[in-house]
Amino acid sequence: MLQSLAGSSCVRLVEQHRSAWCFALLVLGYLLYLVFGAVVFSSVELPYEDLLRQELGKLKQRFLEEHACLSEQQLEQFLMRVLEASNYGVSVLSNASGNWNWDFTSSLFFASTVLSTTGYGHTVPLSDGGKAFCIIYSVIGIPFTLLFLTAVVQRIIVYVTRRPVLYFHIRWGFSKQVVAIIHAMVLGFVTVSCFFLIPAAIFSVLEDDWNFLESFYFCFISLSTIGLGDYVPGEGYNQKFRELYKIGITCYLLMGLIAMLVVLETFCELHELKKFRKLFYVKKDKEEDQVHIMEHDQLSFSSISDQAASMKDDQKANEPFVNSQSPTSNDSSLNN
Repeated sequence: MLQSLAGSSCVRLVEQHRSAWCFALLVLGYLLYLVFGAVVFSSVELPYEDLLRQELGKLKQRFLEEHACLSEQQLEQFLMRVLEASNYGVSVLSNASGNWNWDFTSSLFFASTVLSTTGYGHTVPLSDGGKAFCIIYSVIGIPFTLLFLTAVVQRIIVYVTRRPVLYFHIRWGFSKQVVAIIHAMVLGFVTVSCFFLIPAAIFSVLEDDWNFLESFYFCFISLSTIGLGDYVPGEGYNQKFRELYKIGITCYLLMGLIAMLVVLETFCELHELKKFRKLFYVKKDKEEDQVHIMEHDQLSFSSISDQAASMKDDQKANEPFVNSQSPTSNDSSLNN
């Protein structure tokens, strides 16, 4: 008896705080996912880092042995300066001296990466004025970009997602939820093909040092706005039509970002995902719901009364002769 009562009370307690328990599990799962990623990255990349450090150490020692007139301190000062310039996108190599990072097309590409929050980091402002302008430009431009993308996606999704789903649901009588799931899968496949697989194949041909995996990696890192900056197209010293190539990449990034947002919005509108997201949301209090309903009823009642008053005014305006003749007819009846 006591065990059954305790069990029922625990069930009621869990049901009453279901959203809080789900949120706690969500936070725990996210933290475990972060730890899992750190463990995998560390175990996979740490050996390669160690090999690279050993290789660089051997090259440095060999260079010092071949050039005895050069001290280790002087070499390290030179390397620090070269690495600092490389972090700003400036290379000392002779085959890369013809590429400018701040011509118009490169600046346009940089502005697009800033506004889309991709931020490859391969090119950064050098002067204090450029850094100050970048702050002001980003503060205004990033919300402006979000507004622009939201407006574009809101219009595209009507023709790409909602109308096709309603067409198959109404015209052919299929279940709306099933049609929405199949449509989301097809749209996701088309987006992956048009903005990941095909561009990756193109980049692997245009970029001499990239294979298909590295090109696909660049497409994903760019369109997900991660922007690590380890792979940036159009930076080769022998790149043909570099200006036109940079403009094409800028258009690709903008169109790909819009396509990604359309796909994400399409999946977010699925009924199953909506139910899943509600598990982690805070439920509204009944009092707030009642206040919302009362306000809605008051607004609807006032709108109905306003509509009725306007309809009466329109009827009076449309019947001027009836109103004007009624007093005279009453006076004549009284005289008779």
